[in-house]
Amino acid sequence: MNPSKTLAASKKAFQCIVVGGGHAGCEAAAASARSGASTLLLTHKRSTIGEMSCNPSFGGIGKGHLLREIDALDGICPRICDKSAITYQALNRGAGPAVLGLRAQIDRKLYKKFMQKEIFEEIPNLDVYEGAVEDLYLEQPTSPNGIPKVKGVILADGRHIYSDCVVITTGTFLSAEIYKGNVTTPAGRIGDAASYGLSKTFSNVGFRLGRLRTGTPPRLIADSIDFSKFELMPPDEKPIMFSFLNKEPWLAPEKQYPTYLGYTNPTVAELVMKYVKGSKHVAEEINGPRYCPSLEAKVLRFENLKHRLFLEHEGLDSNIIYPQGMSMTFDDEIQLAIMRSIPGLEKCEIVQAGYGVHYDFVNPQQLKTSLETKLINGLFLAGQINGTTGYEEAAAQGLLAGLNASLKSQQKDLLTLDRSQAYLGVLIDDLTSLGTNEPYRMFTSRAEFRLHLRPDNADLRLTQIGRDFGVVNNHRFGIFSELREKYETCKKRLDAIKFSLPKWCQILDGFQTKASSKTLTAFEMLSRHNIALNELAKKFPSELGAFSDDDDLAYRISSESRYAIEHRRLIKKVDEMREELKAKLPDSLDYSKITEINLECREKLANYRPQNIAAASRVPGVTPDVLITLLRYAKRAPVFI
Repeated sequence: MNPSKTLAASKKAFQCIVVGGGHAGCEAAAASARSGASTLLLTHKRSTIGEMSCNPSFGGIGKGHLLREIDALDGICPRICDKSAITYQALNRGAGPAVLGLRAQIDRKLYKKFMQKEIFEEIPNLDVYEGAVEDLYLEQPTSPNGIPKVKGVILADGRHIYSDCVVITTGTFLSAEIYKGNVTTPAGRIGDAASYGLSKTFSNVGFRLGRLRTGTPPRLIADSIDFSKFELMPPDEKPIMFSFLNKEPWLAPEKQYPTYLGYTNPTVAELVMKYVKGSKHVAEEINGPRYCPSLEAKVLRFENLKHRLFLEHEGLDSNIIYPQGMSMTFDDEIQLAIMRSIPGLEKCEIVQAGYGVHYDFVNPQQLKTSLETKLINGLFLAGQINGTTGYEEAAAQGLLAGLNASLKSQQKDLLTLDRSQAYLGVLIDDLTSLGTNEPYRMFTSRAEFRLHLRPDNADLRLTQIGRDFGVVNNHRFGIFSELREKYETCKKRLDAIKFSLPKWCQILDGFQTKASSKTLTAFEMLSRHNIALNELAKKFPSELGAFSDDDDLAYRISSESRYAIEHRRLIKKVDEMREELKAKLPDSLDYSKITEINLECREKLANYRPQNIAAASRVPGVTPDVLITLLRYAKRAPVFI
């Protein structure tokens, strides 16, 4: 760990070094530099910074919430997405603001262009250096019970770069191997070498490592596809941006590209079942992503189902189509046969075949909630190295790890977020308290306080916190401060307007309800009787006139009103359960028979075997309603504390 020769790769030491140029790395570097630390972004290739290594899309259920939170903390990823989005298609629009899944397809070239411009030109205190990191430079503890302190990194050519803190964001590159058919190639993705030195370093220090897998589908040539045989999914007429700073898309909705929906068929299933036995990628006892499984995994589990696939454009000037949902690892000719068995793809051509990746990850239970490791002082980990999947989870971790590395290097208090504050808090708590044995993906069902942790209020929840910790710039904070003042003033005035329901019937044109003497505030009228803010502003111009015709404010206020009662009930329910969290769960409890709980939750509980309700509450996806169900079983046990 401490070789004698020391060759400086730079004339200066840095307060923070970020290793890796992916989404977690870029966010970490930006957060560290913007919060005051001299920062170096170390990447194997400068040209790969901003590379979207897999699907050409961002967001989704839960993932869109993370993007809004990244933006609220002044991260760069959501703004870059809005500069390069070619399709906005929000999910769950009919299910309410709390579970709205913001999503967009992205032009790969534009995203990379704008990300590189931001990293190379627009962030102060940030240098970018090309180099492969082979090892960590550590200062050994002086006391028997101490832990090593990171002092920098050692490059593959022996050079040292010194720093107070290091953030590792190596993605899927740790001891990575690509699988296709029965051929295995050392690589983290096509054309990029794997990283082996850091895996050895982590093992030598005592970190517990695991192995995960992921994959990517074949890329198709657009001109070889008959799109008329697929269901057209047009862009949203009223797109919702990822960044709070953006109100309109750069590309008008009528110029955005559609998505196309199709389905697999019995022929696809037959081909998969015929060749899957020879797939080394599937045969390996390595866990893949539960919620973004390979085609092989889906057919093996549900052979008789028709599985969805989505054809997505990779860019405005690209002739490549990404078939979302068709990740596979067969030989090239088998992949082509499978794709051509789908109506509309009979003559399709593959420009790059799909493949699988196996890689090392660090058990995230060895991390603090700041994302600093427990075994090495000053070392932070972010992204897929912590067992997560996806751009969004990685970027969110990168922002937090980079900010905290900067704060630690300046001897300041670190930022931690709890489950009631942010989806990022849920993500970190799930990882650090329970770890994971499969690539972790964010969902709204994981958040107990999801009625409050909505995309529309991420800035109201987090931007002031980010400002307090030095990561939110003046421009954003100025815009946020005006919005917050307007929001709070409007809500206060709505709460001050109170009438009985008969009186409301007299005030509001066309409003009728059953006779009742109940008194409601104007704020409560928004949700309980679906009264628009503009309608109230017309009736109370002196109090509310200043807020008329502000669609963003009206949506925020209405959403808050809609969930206010449920949120208060949830908080009360959780408070009432605090003492009951000590209730023991019987060892013999058969979770598979508790039909009141969904299948995923039952599988998780059976796997973790929590000893009491408190432990069960830390299992990912366990909600207060699930805990109440478990409490009934706990009370039947002989011992109840």
